[in-house]
Amino acid sequence: MKLQGRAVVIRQDDVDTDVLYPGAYLNVTDVEKMTEYLFEGLDPALRDELGGDTALVVGSNFGAGSSREHVPQAMAASGIRFLVGKSFARIFYRNCINLALPIVVAPDAVDASSSGSALELDLEAGVVTVDGRSYPVSPVPAFLREMFAAGGLVPWMHERLGAA
Repeated sequence: MKLQGRAVVIRQDDVDTDVLYPGAYLNVTDVEKMTEYLFEGLDPALRDELGGDTALVVGSNFGAGSSREHVPQAMAASGIRFLVGKSFARIFYRNCINLALPIVVAPDAVDASSSGSALELDLEAGVVTVDGRSYPVSPVPAFLREMFAAGGLVPWMHERLGAA
């Protein structure tokens, strides 16, 4: 599974979910409406940089804070195809995986990226390419690639259990 994207870069470290999606909007359940509040506490202008081809490139400990799933839901609905970071908060990382938003740790790829860089993520081979230059990442196991293709943990489990 290969994904391409145009880099939108957030250079800050320790960006928490409270600024990525403030608590005042947690009552919003329509994923399309959630996109209106993504980055509200960080920099609302970042929403204007997003599109269906976005690779979000971030610093260290991205997604710290609460366990709100609104952030990866709003990211995917806003056209973020995958994330590349120096490191991620554990719960945020797992929420992305569960919701079929590919996420990888690649500090050198982050350092090589600038706004608008062309990125490619090869999940099977374990490579992030930034403007033609390749950086290794841990290959994503087959079952996780299947989970991404199914649309996340819940749909994947329904498929495996034969439930509708």
